[in-house]
Amino acid sequence: MATLLSHLQQRPPLLRQAIKIRRRRVRDLQDPLPQTAPEIQPPSHHFSPEQRALLYEDALYTVLHRLGQPEPNHVTEASELLRYLQEAFHVEPEEHQQALQRVRELEKPIFCLKATVKQAKGILGKDVSGFSDPYCLLGIEQGVSVPGGSPGSRHRQKAVVRHTIPEEQTHRTQVITQTLNPVWDETFILEFEDITNASFHLDMWDLDTVESVRQKLGELTDLHGLRRIFKEARKDKGQDDFLGNVVLRLQDLHCREDQWYPLEPRTETYPDRGQCHLQFQLIHKRRATSASRSQPSYTVHLHLLQQLVSHEVTQHQAGSTSWDGSLSPQAATVLFLHATQKDLSDFHQSMAQWLAYSRLYQSLEFPSSCLLHPITSIEYQWIQGRLKAEQQEELAASFSSLLAYGLSLIRRFRSVFPLSVSDSPARLQSLLRVLVQMCKMKAFGELCPNTAPLPQLVTEALQTGTTEWFHLKQQHHQPMMQGILEAGKALLGLVQDVIGDLHQCQHTWDKIFHNTLKIHLFSMAFRELQWLVAKRVQDHTTAVGDAVSPEMGESLFQLYISLKELYQLRPSSSERDGVLALDNFHRWFQPAIPSWLQKTYNVALARVQRAVQMDELVPLGELTKHSTSAVDLSTCFAQISHTARQLDWPDPEEAFMITVKFVEDTCRLALVYCSLIKARARELSSGQKDQGQAANMLCVVVNDMEQLRLVIGKLPTQLAWEALEQRVGAVLEQGQLQNTLHAQLQSALAGLGHEIRTGVRTLAEQLEVGIAKHIQKLVGVRESVLPEDAILPLMKFLEVELCYMNTNLVQENFSSLLTLLWTHTLTVLVEAAASQRSSSLASNRLKIALQNLEICFHAEGCGLPPEALHTATFQALQRDLELQAASSRELIRKYFCSRIQQQADTTSEELGAVTVKACYRASEQKLRVELLSASSLLPLDSNGSSDPFVQLTLEPRHEFPELAARETQKHKKDLHPLFDETFEFLVPAEPCRKAGACLLLTVLDYDTLGADDLEGEAFLPLCEVPGLSGSEEPGEVPQTRLPLTYPAPNGDPILQLLEGRKGDREAQVFVRLRRHRAKQASQHALRPAP
Repeated sequence: MATLLSHLQQRPPLLRQAIKIRRRRVRDLQDPLPQTAPEIQPPSHHFSPEQRALLYEDALYTVLHRLGQPEPNHVTEASELLRYLQEAFHVEPEEHQQALQRVRELEKPIFCLKATVKQAKGILGKDVSGFSDPYCLLGIEQGVSVPGGSPGSRHRQKAVVRHTIPEEQTHRTQVITQTLNPVWDETFILEFEDITNASFHLDMWDLDTVESVRQKLGELTDLHGLRRIFKEARKDKGQDDFLGNVVLRLQDLHCREDQWYPLEPRTETYPDRGQCHLQFQLIHKRRATSASRSQPSYTVHLHLLQQLVSHEVTQHQAGSTSWDGSLSPQAATVLFLHATQKDLSDFHQSMAQWLAYSRLYQSLEFPSSCLLHPITSIEYQWIQGRLKAEQQEELAASFSSLLAYGLSLIRRFRSVFPLSVSDSPARLQSLLRVLVQMCKMKAFGELCPNTAPLPQLVTEALQTGTTEWFHLKQQHHQPMMQGILEAGKALLGLVQDVIGDLHQCQHTWDKIFHNTLKIHLFSMAFRELQWLVAKRVQDHTTAVGDAVSPEMGESLFQLYISLKELYQLRPSSSERDGVLALDNFHRWFQPAIPSWLQKTYNVALARVQRAVQMDELVPLGELTKHSTSAVDLSTCFAQISHTARQLDWPDPEEAFMITVKFVEDTCRLALVYCSLIKARARELSSGQKDQGQAANMLCVVVNDMEQLRLVIGKLPTQLAWEALEQRVGAVLEQGQLQNTLHAQLQSALAGLGHEIRTGVRTLAEQLEVGIAKHIQKLVGVRESVLPEDAILPLMKFLEVELCYMNTNLVQENFSSLLTLLWTHTLTVLVEAAASQRSSSLASNRLKIALQNLEICFHAEGCGLPPEALHTATFQALQRDLELQAASSRELIRKYFCSRIQQQADTTSEELGAVTVKACYRASEQKLRVELLSASSLLPLDSNGSSDPFVQLTLEPRHEFPELAARETQKHKKDLHPLFDETFEFLVPAEPCRKAGACLLLTVLDYDTLGADDLEGEAFLPLCEVPGLSGSEEPGEVPQTRLPLTYPAPNGDPILQLLEGRKGDREAQVFVRLRRHRAKQASQHALRPAP
């Protein structure tokens, strides 16, 4: 064995030849490509014509001298097998007939039955101890017909082997003592001539040895043992006991049999005698073929297997299908017969299958998974020393050859297993599994002890293959014309190929290599390729220099983007060693930044100019109210943002300056667009008399500007200002980003807002004239026209114009227009209301107009919101029109309502107070008032006191025309008089319940010589008097304390309105009285305190 191993170690280093390749770094673009490893030449699977003829003869001989019953799924007809062999060996019909005739004339082989007696179970116990000492006699009886059928249906065979078969043809097993389940595992070769008349006989006997009675009694265990002693006493000493037999016809056997057979009795006594496990194999001895005489059986079978498998594979390829490793029934039958007749062991068959498949795999295309079965079989049956030296060398050579071939495929896996073929990943994974299983075999470890670990070999192959692949791609992209621009394009294509390859490694191949061999292919490939790429890119940027032309700038930008994508693929820091050659690669491109920024602006400006020039200022559709140029501009700005995101400059300070430049250019383009689109509108509308068309264009222009404003407003998000602020926080002063970028943005938005407002203002001015005319007509309409009919022209005008604007303006611009129109409309209404203060009819029309205009401008939520409509001007106008439209009596009622509210809001009693008790008696329709007292009155006389009395009247007078005023007694010099007087007023309940109905308590200072002075007024709301709210009579009436108040010194707006109604006598009387009271109050307010 040592000699064999030393001989194997002296063999040519096939593995080293395949994978030990000297790798070196390429220093520049002009370095010669490294020498690639020589391709491993696979062993040939073809035979010479002489070898094929000898092999064909042996295959025909196997079919012609077939023995046994066919196996399931095997071919039965010999003619079919012969036709298959003719096809598999590519033999012409005439040549096939000649070879067949020669084989038929050859001497027949010696037919043999290889019988293995494995074991028995459940046999009879013949000895006193209850056990037996079994052995078997077996042989073949020739020329005697044995009935067929199942064992249970056969006749009992009373004849035994020792009586029917000559002693020299009888074979005997060993004796297994004292057991009922003997195990022999002995094999015998039994020759026979004619299978049709031959039968196999096996007898099982219990060896009987001479023992003394004392010994037998010592082994006695029960009554059955005692009976055996008496039985043995009657038979001859040394006579063996019959345990059973098995008789089989050879022609009923298959080529291989492995069964349990029942042991048959000679008589009906003890019919159940147990079972015997037998194995049979019908084999040949002294085959007459040249191959069998000159070559070992194993070698012949290997060659036959190789020939037939090669034929199977090529047949599938001819049918455009892939062979899955399954042999056809014809091939399986021939190989089974050949291996059986040659008496090849399972191990040698597995080894032959491995050798054949491993050789064919290197030259034919079929799944590598077909190699797993023979690998497993060899590993399971491997016993050191089982093979001869030349067989061990052959097996070792097959291991080395397949390993070298597999490594060569792994080295070239990108081209051998392209992802364009769907099953490539599965094929590579299958190959790796085969190599892993092969290198784990005990046979591999013993026969190839000096082989490096498989992960190391595969890693070296992958590294070498990656470098070779890169240089092949570099050569593929080599430009036809030598120039710096062409070199840049070639380098860009090379980098993109590297990125594509790394994506494949990351998403597909890395998982396969890691799961199988724990190799991180992606990390290894990235380290190799990034170094090669970095060297070439750095050399290229150095050659370009600082003077970057626009064309070169574009080329460098594409290269930068590709390098950035490549660098982003880098493995995590835990998966890579140290720094990368691509770290800080952006510094190589710093000279090109100005060119990139200028190119971006120039391209965008050209697109804006072209978009505006081609724009006809027509909305794109019903839902899209801006024109084509706005869409083009949005796309243009999106492209700028995309360029900025692509650039994503790593240096924070430089990234900030680049972003400032992008924002500046974008804002500049926005203002340029506004100028261009307005000029385009003037160009299209010049010479047109249709004002509607001009209005349409103006609507489109302001819509385009609004769309632009929305796009500009998204710059902070599109340019990732928040992330930029976090990056530059350490290098910029606090607030610098806000002061720079946001200031630029707000300036641009302010400019756009001004342009939009100017355009909307122009549209509004066209409508304001019409609104003013209709409101003026509304005021001057005849009194006979109903207010609802009078406002119809105004509402129809607004409906038409606002519907048109809503259709042609986007919502933001339409809302701005509505705001301007609403403000203008309120201004016109205020002026109209001021001119019609004395006309309640005209004011009523304006009031109804305001209500309808509010509904129109709100438009059920589609127009202005309520908070935008209800401005201070609107609320004041609404109050004024409510008053102006009211009748004189309604105004008087409102006056008393306001005085009651004024009194309720008063929190002090600086003028004094009165205390009353009032109730309404519904049964008598009387209002009963008890005036109890007054307190804290002002001293109005020169003596520092007053002579107070109270005047009681029910107001408004038009509600209580028949009730005269009442007065209390006058109290001399008393600022806290106690009146304690009761007054009753006969009045219906209904007028008392109306808003503004009240009991006016006027406190006066009696003056003998002149007019009485006013101390103050108090108002008791009648609706709050007990007894008015229900039919029940009031119970205990509470006291009510009312503070005294003065009329408003600056004049009341209600009184002003009443004063303006000169033709209304009632209004004038009420105004004179109220003016008189106000005058009295003002005199007292100016009087100094005594």
